[in-house]
Amino acid sequence: MLSVALTGNIGAGKSSVAALFQRWGATIIDADALVRAEQARGSDALAEIAARFGPAVIRPDGTLDRPALRARVLTSQEELAALNRIMHPRVHQRRLELVEQASLRGDRIVVSEIPLLFEAADPTSFDAVILVDAPEALRRQRLLASRALTADEVDRLMAAQQGSAAKRQHSDFVIDNDGDPVSLERSAASVWKALRARA
Repeated sequence: MLSVALTGNIGAGKSSVAALFQRWGATIIDADALVRAEQARGSDALAEIAARFGPAVIRPDGTLDRPALRARVLTSQEELAALNRIMHPRVHQRRLELVEQASLRGDRIVVSEIPLLFEAADPTSFDAVILVDAPEALRRQRLLASRALTADEVDRLMAAQQGSAAKRQHSDFVIDNDGDPVSLERSAASVWKALRARA
């Protein structure tokens, strides 16, 4: 089994690449989806979040108020670090469990989509690292067009991630997503062909 990390700064288009890989036969493990699952109503993680950040981040129905939590952590490195201490170990453990299940099933290529691979995980633990990249101005434009975020929130989200220059140097493959969907698919197909050869 080939274990691959797929990463990229917010707005770069890594989810679009993950969808293509899945269509072509990859097993996808989405770290953001794991985060949401771990933060479900009644979960241990949500209880820890409530204890650390207070009732203001919990909705009346007992679910996480994501915009309220985002507002807290984007204005303070200390608050962001506290949230990461709660979430990262849980998500890492769950991802390892899913990778093990995929291995036991005999899956050939497993792609872990991890936005904060270089910030919070170990890139060297994967057989290959793929970075999806796009110019900062284009990523900002995409985020403002596609998400319910203010310009200030977008700027803070982008600032919370490392720049892509160093990430490019430490990635096995780089997919530049600065064109149209057809160009992206062509670039992704080239990388997929190389992954299949490795697997």
